[in-house]
Amino acid sequence: MELGIEEIMKILPHRAPMLLVDRIIEIDPFKSATGIKNITMNEPQFNGHFPGHPIMPGVLILEAMAQVGGVAMLYPEENRGKIAMFGGMENIKFKRPVVPGDQLVTKAHVVRVRGEFGLLHCDGYVDDQLVASADFKFAMKRESEM
Repeated sequence: MELGIEEIMKILPHRAPMLLVDRIIEIDPFKSATGIKNITMNEPQFNGHFPGHPIMPGVLILEAMAQVGGVAMLYPEENRGKIAMFGGMENIKFKRPVVPGDQLVTKAHVVRVRGEFGLLHCDGYVDDQLVASADFKFAMKRESEM
């Protein structure tokens, strides 16, 4: 199953410039998702990171990867309207820079969920080469619970 940007925006609360998923190309709700972020020179971070040598900031790569995992977690109807919040990040590795013109493909896998807390593992690829990986701890909360 694929999800376009309109469906993604029904699931995630993020909006531009912080919505960092363009398309979900595969999803198994509450288990895994594969998503795409097209990196373009028009994005605001490239004005200052770095002039003349644009590189996507690592924190935005991690956010893009986590959002793909968020789609997997929040897709089921019973989780719509919740927000997946970071509880921590571990085992973060960056293998090479991500630059304008790249397509970041994230594969997110749910490792475990206990109640409203869980752990995701995400790998990010450009041209089938691993560029980043991380484990994300999260909590799913309704806005009224925050």
